Amino acid sequence: MRFKNLEALALAALLGFACRTTPPAIVQTSARNVLLITIDTLRGDALGCDGGPAHTPNIDALAAVGVRFSFAHAHAVVTLPSHASILTGLYPYQHGFRQNSGYRLTPGVQPLASRLKASGFSTGAFVSAFPLDARFGLTPGFDTYDGRFDDIGSGAEFLLPERPASIAVDRAVEWIGSRKGRWFAWVHVYEPHAPYRPAAPFDREYAGNPYYGEVAAVDRALAPLLRLVRGPSAQRPTLVVLTSDHGEALGDHGEMTHGLFAYEPTLRVPLIMADVSGSPAGSGQPDRRAEVSDQLARHVDIVPTILDALALPVPPDLPGHSLRTRADRDQGSARASYFEAMESMLDFGFAPLEGVLAGRDKYIHLPLPELYDLGRDRGETTNLVDRSTERARTLAAQLSDFHASRPGVPQAEAPEVAARLRALGYASGSAAPKAQYTERDDPKRLVGLERLMHEAVALDEEGSLREGITRYQQILAQRPDMMAAARHLAFDYWRLGDPPAAIETMRAALRSSAPTTGARIQLGTYLSDAGQLTEALALLQAAVAAEPNLDALNALGIAYARSGRPGDALSTFTRSLEIDPGNAMTHENIGAVHLDSGRLADARQAFERALASNPASSQGHAGLAMVAIRIGDRRTAIERWERAVDLQPSNFDALYDLGIQLLQDGQIEAARRYLTQFVRTAPTGQYAKDVEKVSALLKRLPAKQFLRK
Repeated sequence: MRFKNLEALALAALLGFACRTTPPAIVQTSARNVLLITIDTLRGDALGCDGGPAHTPNIDALAAVGVRFSFAHAHAVVTLPSHASILTGLYPYQHGFRQNSGYRLTPGVQPLASRLKASGFSTGAFVSAFPLDARFGLTPGFDTYDGRFDDIGSGAEFLLPERPASIAVDRAVEWIGSRKGRWFAWVHVYEPHAPYRPAAPFDREYAGNPYYGEVAAVDRALAPLLRLVRGPSAQRPTLVVLTSDHGEALGDHGEMTHGLFAYEPTLRVPLIMADVSGSPAGSGQPDRRAEVSDQLARHVDIVPTILDALALPVPPDLPGHSLRTRADRDQGSARASYFEAMESMLDFGFAPLEGVLAGRDKYIHLPLPELYDLGRDRGETTNLVDRSTERARTLAAQLSDFHASRPGVPQAEAPEVAARLRALGYASGSAAPKAQYTERDDPKRLVGLERLMHEAVALDEEGSLREGITRYQQILAQRPDMMAAARHLAFDYWRLGDPPAAIETMRAALRSSAPTTGARIQLGTYLSDAGQLTEALALLQAAVAAEPNLDALNALGIAYARSGRPGDALSTFTRSLEIDPGNAMTHENIGAVHLDSGRLADARQAFERALASNPASSQGHAGLAMVAIRIGDRRTAIERWERAVDLQPSNFDALYDLGIQLLQDGQIEAARRYLTQFVRTAPTGQYAKDVEKVSALLKRLPAKQFLRK
């Protein structure tokens, strides 16, 4: 027996888990808590209990007293749609989420948290990454949703829109510890997601394969949570469900991460269900031993299992079934399972990928279809679609029976959403749908371009914009209609201070492919910033007419303000507030219009509303600083600018204003620090004249004065 398995059994005993002879039936009782743990990007073969290379004693100890499903599968291969299936028990085409942005929960869908809250449970969610941010709509039913990534306050979230597993675990432990009645807690941790940078000592132990180092680090981070549900303070039994949203390709079939294909390394997930008694060992609870189920288990089965375990009714319209007993698993094993990978269609214009699992047969519907016998070919190396034509036809018919709709056009998100998703490696482009996809659009033919795209995005986030530009140009030379590459290329040109190149890139993109709202907004914004307001207004008005979302309305409102039309700007921003009354960015823009018009009281009110919606609004603090300086309150202005810069070091306007005002206030060394920061970090293109001015100013400042000891 491997040492790690011995250690897992020892840990199980230390946690009070007995591992002897009685099968681990999940007892049906309403008197229990529920803990759902989701580990992002965790392959189905990574854990120690699955025979994987990662040292995971805490999770292995959980598996040692529960049911481990060796053939569990997701229905999507990106974070938000997959978690939505876990939390609703529905397929992506049913719950409405088809990628990490641009979609919302289908009206009328009742997530698990809502069902449990209605049954008297306290409900709390603790998430670790921006794709699950509260704004995207997984909050219904949760009393506490600890996952709003614009309230961290350090400014770091603009570069790394995630937080360590230890933070989510600590907050969950604190919340659970304060509960008196039954509770349902969802805890999401993110570390196995790229880039792989495991903390010590796992960075050294897994130097040759840091992905598994992050898996090991997550296992250690979860230890306090797993101890809590079995510790002496536990007041009742807890059903623990542990799974992941999807896996990671790690080079399989040419894919480095996830989102393009739906082969087993990204579609198969771990799934462990353990009925933790919450009573000390020897208290009369039946002893239990581990069980491994090889039957097909799916994300859509999690909600029915939890409801069944709580003796609550399972809605008959849910596509999944309970996995509580062996009989349940055997009866459900014959059901087919739907899966999809839509991100490359929505972002890159590649063909949509849909598929079905039936038993160990797997059918992938693409312009070049695929059929695999996973019982004999776990690596999916032999495509049987031409050899087993009858089986392929049967599975294709089963796929049609799902009546899965294709994704509609995603709504455009605010620019900060795209920026934060880019920081996590998600390249967005909002490609226009095609009436027909051909073999030229099959992702198997385009995996090289997808890899180039991820390389370019990584270079962008490192600040290597010119190297990123080279990659985008290579992509567009092969596929001029790949809107995502064009939009990223234009953005890089803009950041480098080359507005003409950015504008021409977007114009060429709109000529090469069907125009989308997002592309119109991007070009219209660049034209507005460049002072080409007539053309900008025409584009942005068309974007609003096609899709009056927040991004389009805010961009149009800004263009109206720059055109000297404050009334039209305010009425446009008012339309934005009708969609989202608490949108901080819209209140910031309203404040800016009032400020430009000299209406200081109205401006102050708007900036204060922005801060009420988002206390970490850097622009809100900077706006109040401008109001203060105009009424002669220099001290308040400086304090507000300092807060704005602390919250967001990349707020270069606030950084510049703060440095200049400190200089005028005679605070030479403080001014020097902020102005030096401005020169070092401000984009030399957009702020070229200001950087030149401040550089000259710094040279004229007196030398630093040092106190003698």
